[in-house]
Amino acid sequence: MSKLNVTDIQGFTLRGYNLPFARYLFLHFAEDPKHTRALLHELLGRITTGQCWDNGKPSSTLNIALSHRGLAALKLPAATLLTFPVEFQEGMKARSEILGDTGINAPKNWDEMWHSGHVHAWVAINGQTPADIDACHAELTDLIEKTGGARELGHQDAAAIVVDGGASTIEHFGYTDGFGNPDYVGVDRKSQPGHGKLAKDGKSWEPLATGELLLGYADEAGELPVAPMPHLLASNGTFMVYRKLKQNVAAFRAYIDHEAKFYTGGKAKLEAKFIGRWKDGTPLELSPNYENQAIVKDPDQSTNFTYSGDPEGTRCPMGAHLRRVNPRDSFGFKGGLVNRRRITRRGLPYGRYVPDGQPVSDTEDRGIVFMVLNASISRQFEFVQQQWIEYGNDNHLGNDKDPLLGNHGGHGKFAIQGDATAANPPMICSKLPNFVELKGGEYFFLPSITALGMLAMDLVDPR
Repeated sequence: MSKLNVTDIQGFTLRGYNLPFARYLFLHFAEDPKHTRALLHELLGRITTGQCWDNGKPSSTLNIALSHRGLAALKLPAATLLTFPVEFQEGMKARSEILGDTGINAPKNWDEMWHSGHVHAWVAINGQTPADIDACHAELTDLIEKTGGARELGHQDAAAIVVDGGASTIEHFGYTDGFGNPDYVGVDRKSQPGHGKLAKDGKSWEPLATGELLLGYADEAGELPVAPMPHLLASNGTFMVYRKLKQNVAAFRAYIDHEAKFYTGGKAKLEAKFIGRWKDGTPLELSPNYENQAIVKDPDQSTNFTYSGDPEGTRCPMGAHLRRVNPRDSFGFKGGLVNRRRITRRGLPYGRYVPDGQPVSDTEDRGIVFMVLNASISRQFEFVQQQWIEYGNDNHLGNDKDPLLGNHGGHGKFAIQGDATAANPPMICSKLPNFVELKGGEYFFLPSITALGMLAMDLVDPR
């Protein structure tokens, strides 16, 4: 394929910025779309693109995505609005039953901002410092007031957890995170074995088709993903899933402490079995009995593994979180059944971090802002959420859910496969509570710079 035009693609799509602070703002557009178009026009030159940062990271970045209701508020032609994928048109709230977002995760229990359905746009500010975030937010507020193009419904702050005086990649449960986003053809990023898909030899790795991330390019099936008309509106854009996930840290720690009394492998190993990695990031497949920083720090090893040599899950359980969300070659065919389900993750923790061993309460809001980028919400995110997180039969686990993210309601179980050794016993963990609760979210369209210009100038014509 020809080289991607990175100046036309929003930077948030192509790269994880790895900036330690973020603020996600949610806008409701003006009743008169000409004011909103004026706001978009003002933002055009400020949006961070996928260009390389030759002079180092900027102090802040700015990106924008729109919900289907937001596009409708801009008075796009009905013929265009109807060409968007059905799941995007309906939105996350309407698809809660499909996603397993029921019970405590049901929309009625989401944060107030999501109840009205009035979120028209997501604006992300990533920055080096809180002051950088505030400065960019103030500039955006001035533009909103100047144009009258929108009003802010609310915002969500997030930040990397500080450990030993510096920003880390751990999350509130204490696991090192941030491994294994996919590589895509034409997307320039620091790559390492395990980031893409298995090659035909079943040993080496190669990038996924560009169309698994970006609209307007062929996907793994050699097809163009379903996209809106006209093609210029869709090209170089993608779809984003935004989910605010509250982590019940006290419940998780209490559950692990209780179950560890009955697990002869030890508490640290039990924690590793739940995720598929030790807390320092060491994958169980490569080091089933202990943490190994040499593996974690070696990019040729840390994500370079498969599950074909562990078909019974005695090293990494069949239902472990890591194995569920990226089964690699678990289903055979050298990973061919998995390649069309891959997603790109973005996000940061939010809320106050409480180190292990210190008192913590789940009445305090903390968790992770979880965002997914994919060309097809239904084929990628929704499939993973429905079939691999909220269901387990692809792994011959029946109705068992993801031990970490599953909507258990106090009735879930997690099967840990083992062997005859005392250090690696099998075990069934029962009565799993919800360690994670959904507090809101939506589906957004992350357009190209060209598409933003079309929206700003009211030039969208589906013919």
